[in-house]
Amino acid sequence: MTVAGSPGPARVTLSRVAHEFASERGTVRALDLVDTTIEAGEFVTLAGPSGCGKTTLLQILAGFLAPSEGTVDVGGHPVVGPDPERGVVFQQATLFPWLSVRGNVEFGPKMAGASKAERRATADRLLDLVGLGEFGDHHTYELSGGMQQRAQIARVLATDPALLLMDEPFGALDALTRLRLQDELRRLWLETGKTVLFITHSVDEAAYLGSRVLVMSPRPGRVVFDEATPYGHRAELPENPRSTPEFIAFRDRVADAIHAPV
Repeated sequence: MTVAGSPGPARVTLSRVAHEFASERGTVRALDLVDTTIEAGEFVTLAGPSGCGKTTLLQILAGFLAPSEGTVDVGGHPVVGPDPERGVVFQQATLFPWLSVRGNVEFGPKMAGASKAERRATADRLLDLVGLGEFGDHHTYELSGGMQQRAQIARVLATDPALLLMDEPFGALDALTRLRLQDELRRLWLETGKTVLFITHSVDEAAYLGSRVLVMSPRPGRVVFDEATPYGHRAELPENPRSTPEFIAFRDRVADAIHAPV
């Protein structure tokens, strides 16, 4: 799903990226020489212990932070600040309560100068895609937490970003809603072909979603695990996919990498 003139999914390159924060007790090194590439159209999950720099890395990719060292390239261009080609989905749905659900999705295209008809068509298509086609005229506070997250994803997709950055978007949801949205997000990724970086604390979620898992070490964060997931780009999954020996073995390797001593 792209619009005319869209650059398509972006390739991401991080070269010796490090970041330090100043604190009352001195300098804290959050990231230490991260080198990795995310190919265009990949769905990469990023896991690791609390405080390992996952969110810092995402904020650098989003352009909210500048790295202390190294370079970041998205789609052939250096990251020097926020850009609509890099969409961010946060843990809590950041919807405008004074707008309808459809109005929230239309907001990005409206700011970009799209006509009323164009942004209405975009919003209706995306709301159908995330299963909210019947809720466009509702207030955002009338939606459940899971529905609000789907609306937030639709709002980010409305600007047709080349890179989708997701910071634990399902972390605050109940277990059943979380599992359902994992399946829906995987379907959306297969349909749209976006490049995705998805942060999670859940080993199961990291192993199940997308095409590849990265694990970071305790602070200062470095990539210590990088493997393709069992199901990758497969649209058809086995029955009870989380129960297959292949998946269980992979999930255990991810867990071992997260808990391995430094």
